[in-house]
Amino acid sequence: MFKFDPEKIRKDFPYLNRKINGKPIVYFDNAAMTQKPNQVLGAIDDYYKEHCANVHRGVHKLSQEASGLYEDAHKKIGKFVNAKFEETVFTRNTTESLNLIYYAYALRNLKKGDRILATSMEHHSNYVPLLELKKSRGIEVDSIGINEDGTLKMEEYGEKISKKTKIVTVVHVSNVLGTINKVKEIGKLAHENDSLFIVDAAQSVPHMPVDFKNINADFLCFSGYKMLGPTGIGVLIGKKEILEDMNPFLYGGDMLQEVHKDSWKPNKIPWKFEAGTPNIAGGIGLGAAVDYLKRIGMDKIRKHEVELVQYTLEKLKSVRGVKVYDSLSIENKGGIVSFNLEKLKCHETAGLLDSMSNVMCRSGMLCAQPLVESLNKDGVVRVSFYIYNTKEEIDVLIESLKKINL
Repeated sequence: MFKFDPEKIRKDFPYLNRKINGKPIVYFDNAAMTQKPNQVLGAIDDYYKEHCANVHRGVHKLSQEASGLYEDAHKKIGKFVNAKFEETVFTRNTTESLNLIYYAYALRNLKKGDRILATSMEHHSNYVPLLELKKSRGIEVDSIGINEDGTLKMEEYGEKISKKTKIVTVVHVSNVLGTINKVKEIGKLAHENDSLFIVDAAQSVPHMPVDFKNINADFLCFSGYKMLGPTGIGVLIGKKEILEDMNPFLYGGDMLQEVHKDSWKPNKIPWKFEAGTPNIAGGIGLGAAVDYLKRIGMDKIRKHEVELVQYTLEKLKSVRGVKVYDSLSIENKGGIVSFNLEKLKCHETAGLLDSMSNVMCRSGMLCAQPLVESLNKDGVVRVSFYIYNTKEEIDVLIESLKKINL
């Protein structure tokens, strides 16, 4: 059995070998991008050096090898979230996965006066497409509000879901507050109303066990680069029967089975939604990332992040003039803490942390401006954790904040 040991894990990550101004990097921007282990970098390198060819295009050996590796990645990632191979579509990122749904499903199935119900903590990628549907098609958009502690006002679902509500969408874990939303309960309410249920899982799949079938979402979206994988690769998990009934999002290349002078026939799923030459190396790299995460164990990853968040919140109490923007119980909170120092703007705090101690965090609106502006009109500072972070690194953050406050 693999014993969770951050110090052993850290040996797999090349970024930790780098020093800036003689000091090590303290990387706390994992909600935006995770670092990459040698195992993922090696898998990408191996594809380009040993198996570099296009997939599903040739009968020659290299193409067959590349196709096998690419298909195996789909199988690994589908199994990782308890979905079928044919339900696992590769995209560029969560943003493209969500847009695929709204363009390929909502634009074709919703009409003026229909409603979509989101929440007030959605990432721009899951909210701006809804505003565009409102603008171009007259679709009504509403949002569930947020309690003072950072949880959703669950009672509003009963008030706002109606027969005109065709889609209910929710972020699984807030990228600002870290709120872990009750997606299974929300999905049940959506399906009782015959509404489509969409989950933005960009901040949950990398950090905790996520079961597509258990949640019973119709669509689940996440990104590879937030879970040790490379950039340019994302995932759309969709129920088989819905994907089969949908039209493609893009046209050309691998999404086609047959093309004649006056007609064409789409490929079977998942290839139906993967037009053109895909990010082959990215898919293979994400498969290696999933292998790495599975070896550690998602339960252990979740436990580690809980310990780091608890430690951070306790230590922040010793920092004068700090405001933390939620009061969530730890079981309802992911590995994210957002805060501000009262005497500084968020970018000033983040800049000083970087220049003084190489503590790298995010500041600003966090791609969730409606929510962040409700907390602080100038933005917030966010620290977000992952498998290679340690309590000793948190101590560096805390001591740096104290020096800034002198």
